[in-house]
Amino acid sequence: MKSIKILLVVLLNAVIILSSVHLTFSQQAGFIGQYPTIKEYQRATGKRITKFNEAPMLQELVKQGKLPPVEKRLPEEPAIVVPVERIGEYGGTWRRAWLGVADSAGPSRITYDPILRWSNDGKRIEPNVAKGWNLSKDCKELVLYLRKGMKWSDGEPFTAEDVIFWFEDVILNKELTPVLPTWVTAGGSAKIEKLDDYTVKFTFAKANPLILQWMTGIEAFLPKHYLKRFHTKYVSKTDLEALTKKEGFQFWYQLFQNKNDWISNPERPTHKAWKPTNLPSATLWMMERNPFYWKVDTAGNQLPYIDRIAHTLVSDAEMVTMKAVAGELDMQLRHIMINNYPLLVENAKKGNYRVIVWNTGDGSNCQIMFNQNYHEDEDIGNLIRNRDFRIALSLAINRDEINQLCYLGLGVPRQATVIPSCPTFEEKFAKAYIEYNPQKANEILDRLNLKKGKDGFRTLPNGKTVALTIEVVPAFGPWVDAAELIKKYWEAVGVKTAVQVQERSLHYTRIRAGLQQVAIWNMDGAFYPQFLTYPYWFLPYGDVSRIAPLSGVWYQTGGKGGEEPKGDLKRAIQLYDEAIKTTNPAKRLSLAKEIIRLNSENLWTIGTVGLAPATMGIGVVKNNFRNVPEKALSDVTLSSPGNTHPEQYFFEK
Repeated sequence: MKSIKILLVVLLNAVIILSSVHLTFSQQAGFIGQYPTIKEYQRATGKRITKFNEAPMLQELVKQGKLPPVEKRLPEEPAIVVPVERIGEYGGTWRRAWLGVADSAGPSRITYDPILRWSNDGKRIEPNVAKGWNLSKDCKELVLYLRKGMKWSDGEPFTAEDVIFWFEDVILNKELTPVLPTWVTAGGSAKIEKLDDYTVKFTFAKANPLILQWMTGIEAFLPKHYLKRFHTKYVSKTDLEALTKKEGFQFWYQLFQNKNDWISNPERPTHKAWKPTNLPSATLWMMERNPFYWKVDTAGNQLPYIDRIAHTLVSDAEMVTMKAVAGELDMQLRHIMINNYPLLVENAKKGNYRVIVWNTGDGSNCQIMFNQNYHEDEDIGNLIRNRDFRIALSLAINRDEINQLCYLGLGVPRQATVIPSCPTFEEKFAKAYIEYNPQKANEILDRLNLKKGKDGFRTLPNGKTVALTIEVVPAFGPWVDAAELIKKYWEAVGVKTAVQVQERSLHYTRIRAGLQQVAIWNMDGAFYPQFLTYPYWFLPYGDVSRIAPLSGVWYQTGGKGGEEPKGDLKRAIQLYDEAIKTTNPAKRLSLAKEIIRLNSENLWTIGTVGLAPATMGIGVVKNNFRNVPEKALSDVTLSSPGNTHPEQYFFEK
């Protein structure tokens, strides 16, 4: 059994190497997953789409007079999705597992459809809901062109009014959006103008050169016809107060946010490929096809191919693996752990599935983040803010052992930094303080006057024991096992350590409150330019930036709240502000590299192992579940697997 496991790990290593080669080739070949319009598809391929087809379940509703014909449900210019393998077949229920509402990123990712989107490989920004755009040379004006005839899932028109409503009545409403998002403030201020029913123009006071990139992560529209019923601008105060009270809320904006949650409110119209049909608290949460979805395949078949998606509620990630091994999941990457790879491969034939391995954008599969805003115990907080203390803890870690025991030897011992293909990468950043040198770690801790007591643990000059707590969620990797090893290494040099395993929502509540000392997560989005719009790991960007969440609040509120950062932490914010505002690409790259350098020198985050396909890099796919690429790039900034167009997945009959 041990020899079989070793062989499987060797094979996985080969797959990882080959997948990197294949991915590069695909990018160079210019694989296109989606054309913005039929005209663009015909211009590029010379092929014509002359008629549209629909799923049998929708044909029946058309016959019953409950739905208009497919030609009237599609926009005048639908998007064209190119199937990965071949034209699919309609029908079936896609079985998945999830951990409940706190795991809402799962269904959100498989229905990734923002106003603009990243290409499959993350190299290009492409039209999506907006069929095109025009960004002025000074980056102060952005015009978005919507799809005439596009509809929401309830059949109501999707127009410029839905974008105007989202921006003017939600983003600019201080009760709904107390803190303006960075994509707005980066341009100084912003206003929106309706040019016609299907064209809007954003105007910024200052240059906003990353606005297209920001748009790949936001939907930038809301169903006005539905949500205005819960908005103070459109409903009388008396009526809205009565409705708010009836629905069990204290304030109108709480009611609005509840009604706007597409996962928790199945009544809310959506533009996504599938829409919920019941409440997510159910043991089996269901989604079914959106009859007004606005994409077709290259044969004119309205997407999605799959009728329904069934999310089975499970208690933890291990239960996800058990269901996968039993052949009870059709396609799943989320919560599939790398340490279970041998088990998954061994049972593939029995479970009638295949195991896929995708590249990831993880600079660190398990990074250790030190909260620079920790003040619950000021003595410990001061140590956490001491760079030499963090360096000592980094030197105390045996990364090779973590790699072998937790990541099957497939990772690379490295600091928490960007991946090697990133233009801001330097080898010295990845190798800073990663040698396993407990002797040197002890020497540094001795110099800090942290003396060891009879029990082997160090104390502060006031006699207080130096004790840290690592908070970890058992979610996207063998983080609990890694945390226990880190505890062993740190206690070996005299730093008493506890590991606290938490449920995800509690974990985030404690982050936002600034209560965590040390936390573990993976460093996704560790490549350029994606990390400029997802900089949580590299600077205090928001209230979930674990290295300094209160300073993240300070940044987002323009200094009106939170805690002002100091020294290099503040310098990182200043560099970031410059980077997202400059229209000079070379200067932007230089500023981004300086941010990475500051992280390398300060170790606000300590890396352990990186570059393994550990976070949504290994997936299980039933053999009859097709159009799932064998090789792809998986990352949070691409909403993977959404970047591979799940609407074109299908069941082979």
